[in-house]
Amino acid sequence: GIIAGNLLPLRAVSALSVALYGMFLAIIIPPARKDKVVAVLVAIGVLAGVMLALFSYFMKVPTDQKLEEVRSILPGVNCGVCGYAGCDQYARAIVKEGAAINRCVPGGDEGARRLSEAMGIPYQDVEEKVAFVACKGNYDATIDKMDYKGLRSCRAASLYYGGNSSCAYGCLAYGDCAKSCPYHAIDIVNGVAIVRPEKCAGCGLCVRECPKNLISLYPLNKPIHVACLNHDKGVRTRKVCTNGCIGCRKCEKICPTNAITVQDDTAFIDVDKCIVCGKCREVCPVSVIETYHPACEDCGDSESA
Repeated sequence: GIIAGNLLPLRAVSALSVALYGMFLAIIIPPARKDKVVAVLVAIGVLAGVMLALFSYFMKVPTDQKLEEVRSILPGVNCGVCGYAGCDQYARAIVKEGAAINRCVPGGDEGARRLSEAMGIPYQDVEEKVAFVACKGNYDATIDKMDYKGLRSCRAASLYYGGNSSCAYGCLAYGDCAKSCPYHAIDIVNGVAIVRPEKCAGCGLCVRECPKNLISLYPLNKPIHVACLNHDKGVRTRKVCTNGCIGCRKCEKICPTNAITVQDDTAFIDVDKCIVCGKCREVCPVSVIETYHPACEDCGDSESA
């Protein structure tokens, strides 16, 4: 339905202002002229009230109650993972254009159910996603190539010779992703960003914050991924990070669905082909293939929250 906004508070303030002004004039104006002044003030008050009533009618801003209801169901993260600029635009697309109600990943299945009830349409399942940081270059596997004293930000550090880590592709651990996460799902543990899957809502805000492009969103039911994006040759990779992928192709050869390929000396898993059999993890000589997620054993003492 359509409801009209009103200017009642504005009318009340105006009436109060007129009354106070009248009291002020009543004090300073001689008694002989008070009757005329009161009449003038009454006329002004009536005229102001009529004008405000007309403005309220002709300048009203219509509000779509259904749109407001749908918007209130969306989480308000404005992450854009639904494909729209924000929650307002997505709500408008649902109500006005019939957009699918299962595109809000942070809202999850519960949000889709509420949208289904609000719109009176069948429920549509949401594909839950979770962020994954493709790096195992912690302090035990890498060394710092310099003593960085600049701004404590991954983006700032990356602009200075690619950052302080010996691996040019690795996590810089200054926590830009953790600071951007509205769900506090990311911690910096031993020099690497770690995602807590039980807290991650799949909004993807962390993805755009990583200057190394290490973070991606993947379906929750496809938990196996390669935790490395180093594209150097195996020998070079081992020199800068002992946990890095060396491109040996053992995982590629054993995969029964051809879901793994080595591209630019780094293994890559196609989630659409992966059947989560885990054989690739068993043969990886450097244990760089992980499931969601590396155990967050020391998250309580993490460097960033």
